[in-house]
Amino acid sequence: MSRRVWDEVDSYIEGLLIGEDEVLEAAISASAAGGLPPIAVTPAQGKLLHLLVRVHGARRILEIGTLGGYSSIWMGRALPAGGRLLTLELEPHFAEVAGANIERAGLSSLVEIQVGPALQSLDRLCAQGGDPFDLVFIDADKERTPEYFTRALELVRPGAVILVDNVVRDGALVDPNSADPGVGGMRRFHELLSREPRVSATTIQTVGAKGYDGFTLVLFDPGGAPAHAAPASG
Repeated sequence: MSRRVWDEVDSYIEGLLIGEDEVLEAAISASAAGGLPPIAVTPAQGKLLHLLVRVHGARRILEIGTLGGYSSIWMGRALPAGGRLLTLELEPHFAEVAGANIERAGLSSLVEIQVGPALQSLDRLCAQGGDPFDLVFIDADKERTPEYFTRALELVRPGAVILVDNVVRDGALVDPNSADPGVGGMRRFHELLSREPRVSATTIQTVGAKGYDGFTLVLFDPGGAPAHAAPASG
């Protein structure tokens, strides 16, 4: 099947299940006008984030990689009263564009943007303690995903969900000889998952307007059964 078909299916789904949204469309337009790379999640993926927040009942969300705030808006809209979303962004200009988009969406009181290297921000959060997060969305530079993930494990409550985007890398995930740092990061991330007894996880391949990729869904369950335990018989 061709990329054209993937695009058409995404458009069909968006037309029927998502529809037009002036605020989200303005966020995409403002991001493009500001020179941000066109790598935000698609509307269908944004709706998935929104639904995950609602299904999980998340009140505190950590996002690693703000870009133009498109995914922040999707998740922020799903927060209950009193909920909070903290999003981390390296580039000051990206954070400025995202802040304007989030303000236009009426979510400035719920969403906080911290600017700077994400690992430094995460280390600071770990040192500060504070209330744990219910849901983490990791969508930043792929090479450092394993490090982001290990920090996230120290910042979430039991039962929290961690979602990691762009993990399949157009299928290059299975190439042990890839020189792409992003592929190397995602291979290290999966190897880390396979050894981490406190989580249960799966990776789902996806196709669509962003091409061939995938995401990993992780449940932080330190008191549960081993992640790779065989199902009980009978």
